[in-house]
Amino acid sequence: MSKVLILFSSRDGQTLKIIKKIQSELDQDSDLVNINEAATIDFTQYTKVLVGASIRYGNFESSVIPFLNKHKDELHKKPNAFFVVCLTARKPEKASPATSAYMMKFDRLCEWQPKMKGVFAGALTYSKYNWWQTLIIQLIMKMTGGSTDKTKDLEFTDWQRVETFGKDFNCL
Repeated sequence: MSKVLILFSSRDGQTLKIIKKIQSELDQDSDLVNINEAATIDFTQYTKVLVGASIRYGNFESSVIPFLNKHKDELHKKPNAFFVVCLTARKPEKASPATSAYMMKFDRLCEWQPKMKGVFAGALTYSKYNWWQTLIIQLIMKMTGGSTDKTKDLEFTDWQRVETFGKDFNCL
């Protein structure tokens, strides 16, 4: 039986929420693995690999790129896809792999080059941030024309695009 390996890195849960949406629509069984908690993975158990990673303060979590570089050979052997979740993708002109600064950063840093790429807008969840994170994110939002109202959480994810990405991944 074919099985999908789903790897993710999520700071406040939006990447995991996106992963679970895609996972629910797969026509194969799957295993969900947090990159930050992955010890060893037997890639031979899987026929496909999906990876999703979040951005915070302009960076991937520190374990993401080293993990993907370490396993690039195993990843290249299977149909695969990667997506990044970031707040800049709330702007349509920054929501594609070709225009996303974070996908370009990924391409520079990562030795693995996925067969399929996606970029999704995340969520602004002030209610989950501590006072310092709130202050930093408000500053970033002010500089980029986003919401600084810490009384409101906002979700920018385009769920139709997520669904389309999932369907395309299914067809790999």
